[in-house]
Amino acid sequence: MDKTQLIEATTGRAADDGDQLTTESVGHTLDALFGTVEHPGSIAEALGRGETVHLGSFGSFHLEGGTAAFRPGKALTEFLQHTTR
Repeated sequence: MDKTQLIEATTGRAADDGDQLTTESVGHTLDALFGTVEHPGSIAEALGRGETVHLGSFGSFHLEGGTAAFRPGKALTEFLQHTTR
């Protein structure tokens, strides 16, 4: 899935839940969160300050030896292993 597909899927998922988001607003949100080539996002900025970014049971972003890393959380792991409740 590329960025455009992620934006479209997220916009559709929000609509399924009754929210009215535009693909443009979802795209801006993803850029603010993950960053672009020109501007770091919130996650990169936090990692640059040495912080860990926790996203609940989805997982967390952290630094390992100066490199960004992702540690999946319980919900993501269970979903991928088909053991969700």
